[in-house]
Parts: sequence; C-alpha cells; structure tokens
Amino acid sequence: MAILYVVLYTSAPDVLTKAPAHFPAHKERLDAFRARGDLLLVGTFGDPQQQGSMAIFASREAAEEFVAGDPFVLHGVVASHELREWNELYGVA
Repeated sequence: MAILYVVLYTSAPDVLTKAPAHFPAHKERLDAFRARGDLLLVGTFGDPQQQGSMAIFASREAAEEFVAGDPFVLHGVVASHELREWNELYGVA
C-alpha cells in the first residue's frame, strides 16, 4: 500500500472572476510538478465553484511546496485548503 497526499481546495466565492487571470501561472506550476513526478492526479469536482478541486501528490513535501507557491492560493482563488494522507490500495496503472 502506498501513502500519497491529497490536497483539497475549496473555491473562493468569486472563483469565476478571479481564476482566469491566474490560471496560466497555476497551470504552469501543475505542469512543472507533474514533470517532476510529484503531481500524480489533479482535477475539479462536478461543479468546481461549489465543490472545489483535488490533487494527489507523491509526498507531503511536494504537496506543501505546491500549495505554498500556487497562484490560486496566493491570489485568493482558493478560499481554503486541506492536506490529507491517503493510503492507496490500487493505482491507476
């Protein structure tokens, strides 16, 4: 069983107006962490404005580093976040 780290984002009430301006920098950060092998999966829930989003990281350190410099966090696109340890039973591979 692998231990992974899940970051849950709660969207700010004005996410739809704030997100477009910061999405390119946010996406660039996602791509960099994915290329390093630290970001395994990422996506929004059905209605991201109401339900937020989730990312799965290979380590706690990577998850914390991502959040600390994420433009969505720094510019208030995200109202709050939560980091959880997750015990993966089966992977996607």
